[in-house]
Amino acid sequence: MNILIVDDHPLFRHALIQAVRYSLPQAQIHETAAVNEFYERLENGPEPDLVLLDLNLPGASGFSALVHVRAQYPSLPIIVVSAHEETSIIQRAIAHGAMGYIPKSAHPSHIGEAIRQVLEGEIWLPPNLPANVSFDPRAADETALAERIQSLTPQQFRVLMMVAEGLLNKQIAYELDVSEATIKAHVTAIFRKLGVQNRTQAVLAINALNIDEKKI
Repeated sequence: MNILIVDDHPLFRHALIQAVRYSLPQAQIHETAAVNEFYERLENGPEPDLVLLDLNLPGASGFSALVHVRAQYPSLPIIVVSAHEETSIIQRAIAHGAMGYIPKSAHPSHIGEAIRQVLEGEIWLPPNLPANVSFDPRAADETALAERIQSLTPQQFRVLMMVAEGLLNKQIAYELDVSEATIKAHVTAIFRKLGVQNRTQAVLAINALNIDEKKI
């Protein structure tokens, strides 16, 4: 079993690795700390059997990485592992395609339980979650935005995240080692796919997928 952990906190990655090894000693565990590293591993290496994904990552905006990766790799099971324990956040994660949600305060035994259940095709949720919680899709505006995010190519997604960070086209071109003309073409395509007309509108759109922007 090949498990990929995506979290930018080294201490928590280490703790999560130990918890996974305790429950699944035969698992092959790999780790990345940012969205760009995550995509590079998915694009250049064998697809993992399971991803444990933090929501707060460099190069991502809230649920955006989850939304986009689920579209690019629809058969890849993803369990969100997050410090956020609000029911509304768990609802949104499941609505956007996560197969499980493990709060970072969870007992280590829950990690192995969650992994086994998700690999069997089931959804795993924290045991203390209210029994009457609904996991219907989100409101139409966020669902429509998620669909637009899903239509972006991986490179367009990277560019959009850099735009959201405030980088100029020439700075993005330097970071991605491509021409500024290429970035301009990507930005034009991103605006078209998101249904926006400028960088400010694009940033406002992506911010709708932030953790604290909207509540159920």
